[in-house]
Amino acid sequence: MSVLPDPGASWAVLVGTGRYEYLEQLPAASNNLQALADLLRGPLSVQLPTGQVTVVEDPVAAHTVVGAVRQAAAEATDTLIVYFAGHGLVDAQDQLTLALPHTEFGRVETGLPYDWLRQVLLLDSRAERHVVILDCCYSGLALGRMSAGSPLADQAVVEGSFLLAAAAETRTALAPVGQRYTAFTGALLDTLRRGIPGGPALLDLATVYRHVRLTLEARGHPVPQARDRNSGAQVALGRNHAVLPAAPATAAPGGDPGGRAWPDPRAIRTVTGFFTALAGVRVVSGLTQQAVSERSGGRISAGTVSSLLNRGTLPTTWSTTGAYLSACGVPGEQITQWQAVWQQLCAEISSGREVGTAAAGGSEPEKKRVWPGRLSVFRRERGH
Repeated sequence: MSVLPDPGASWAVLVGTGRYEYLEQLPAASNNLQALADLLRGPLSVQLPTGQVTVVEDPVAAHTVVGAVRQAAAEATDTLIVYFAGHGLVDAQDQLTLALPHTEFGRVETGLPYDWLRQVLLLDSRAERHVVILDCCYSGLALGRMSAGSPLADQAVVEGSFLLAAAAETRTALAPVGQRYTAFTGALLDTLRRGIPGGPALLDLATVYRHVRLTLEARGHPVPQARDRNSGAQVALGRNHAVLPAAPATAAPGGDPGGRAWPDPRAIRTVTGFFTALAGVRVVSGLTQQAVSERSGGRISAGTVSSLLNRGTLPTTWSTTGAYLSACGVPGEQITQWQAVWQQLCAEISSGREVGTAAAGGSEPEKKRVWPGRLSVFRRERGH
């Protein structure tokens, strides 16, 4: 089952190098970063808070990138997205190296070995799901790192990894001259912005990969590769805006109009996620705020709907939220689940606990790790 990440418990680190001292310039990489950051923060995708999208452009050293990924890995408890755009090189051991501004051919110390990032994700991350997107030459080499034999599989204890690479291990990626974006990221952005006609309600990674691959293949461009671990392919990067309802829900309040793909309250972990999903309910319903008010039978006004969807703290009572969900057409059993999530979040806030774990499950939040100074990416902290 596809699921949208809770934006309050998810992070993204976007890395790109477009200006090189010794390699060919790649100006599209900078455009990639800005467009993808805007998309991940906006309503067409997962709606991450601004502070949870880290952009690292033209990093001067490998530790800058590793540090940014490690910080996000320590914060995210739902989904961590890591993206790189730039040149990719292959070292003497046939390992993928991500090129930085001062990277030189034959000088391994001037680049960022992909394996360093993989180690952070496998050993240091608190996130349940990981999405790695590599838009670089030879990025398919990274697939072997995610799907190697038993020693690596045993270490990959975090379920739900998905790696999407722009090119196979023997192919170069493509940055068309005069185009704003690279071929791969341009197709990815277009898919998320426009949606897929006839596709599913949620654009999970498996669906996105298939569509981008077919798109690039039809254009004669290098085709992407992918690797999925467990439920990673079910992570959605946004709603399919090509199939959103053009007309409002017609079922009676509390009914299920046409089996629509309502936001799943069981995926909510944070207050931010609660309100993001709550706003998504109205989008799926196809109703205006005024129409929601009318369908509520006068229980809530259009102004009240607006206030509910734009507040930053949980309502102290349930009645308005329940009336809103019912008026939008959310099924009664799901409204019960929504109320359970609201109660759990209220309890966590009142007890002073950090809101960052699965609210619907009622589990205790995991304590954040305290890193004793710099921790090597090759060493797992004992006890974890």
